[in-house]
Amino acid sequence: MPRRPNILLLFTDQQRFDTIGALGNPVIKTPALDRLCREGVAFTSAYTPSPVCVPARCCLHYGQYPMRTRCYDNAWKMPEDRPSFMERLTAAGYRTHGVGKCHFTPDKFALRGFQTREVQEEVPARAEDDYTKFLEAEGWGELPEPHGVRGEMYYVPQVSQLPARLHPTQWVGDRSVAFLAAQQGRPQPWFLFSSFIHPHPPFAPPAPWHKLYRAFDMPLPNVPPDVRSLQTFVNRHQNRYKYRDQGIDRNLLRSLKAHYYACISFIDYQIGRILETLTATGQLDRTLIVFCSDHGEHLGDYDCFGKRSMHDSCARVPLLARWPGVFEGGARCAAPASLVDLMPTFLAAAG
Repeated sequence: MPRRPNILLLFTDQQRFDTIGALGNPVIKTPALDRLCREGVAFTSAYTPSPVCVPARCCLHYGQYPMRTRCYDNAWKMPEDRPSFMERLTAAGYRTHGVGKCHFTPDKFALRGFQTREVQEEVPARAEDDYTKFLEAEGWGELPEPHGVRGEMYYVPQVSQLPARLHPTQWVGDRSVAFLAAQQGRPQPWFLFSSFIHPHPPFAPPAPWHKLYRAFDMPLPNVPPDVRSLQTFVNRHQNRYKYRDQGIDRNLLRSLKAHYYACISFIDYQIGRILETLTATGQLDRTLIVFCSDHGEHLGDYDCFGKRSMHDSCARVPLLARWPGVFEGGARCAAPASLVDLMPTFLAAAG
């Protein structure tokens, strides 16, 4: 029987569909994602089942739409009466490990089918969050907001208070690389979920990455003439509680996008390190690699910020897959795809 593939799911939070250089963005620098586009397939009509973090991730992990999971918002509980795809992979003999943000509810530290996790959640519980323990060991345990300053600063471009080597994005890259290196030469197939909190706001890349893009090079958002009629109550409510309902100037819009792009490029750098580790350990071509995000971000489109709408800015997501011999390199697939398609794809690959 041929060896079953390893499975690597690279996941970001709140990344728009139009933030990959190889797929037509002339400004952003994403060499690792561009490589996945060259060596795999890009699904150009991929959509989230829900433009909200927890419901979207629930659909991903259980392969069902919100009407079946009954999880509609971030405070709603994920189901306990059915197996996640991680549980199914573990039962099928896979070594399953999660790194970074899972956003499980009601217990954000639950395993939900993973054998092990290295936890990094947005609002860390000091006693249990592995990333917080790491910061404490490095002498940065008293930093109150390691993922960026929230409140009135939530949608204001900022620079991380942490050096790049301690940044949340770097930590996910480091822990993912360590896991992959440890699997070299082992016969057991593995599943790794590498989940980055960025580019979820606050947009706080570390120095010097915050200088990668110049604000005046950033294109302005899509704001149609009849924009008010295209806004829902939720759009306007979000603008209010994200402190973006009192107007915003073009310079700030461009600077915000520059920092958002910098967050993505720093993630791309970590993905490049992960791909290099797979190559160095002889595991690259034995691994099904999928890159995706839970939902998008308005980023000023329709004079809105945040998510929670079915505009393409929020509902459409990047989705790339690399699996030599199965997916043709450089292919583009315009057929509709969804996060719910990943569970059956992974289980079919695992036999």
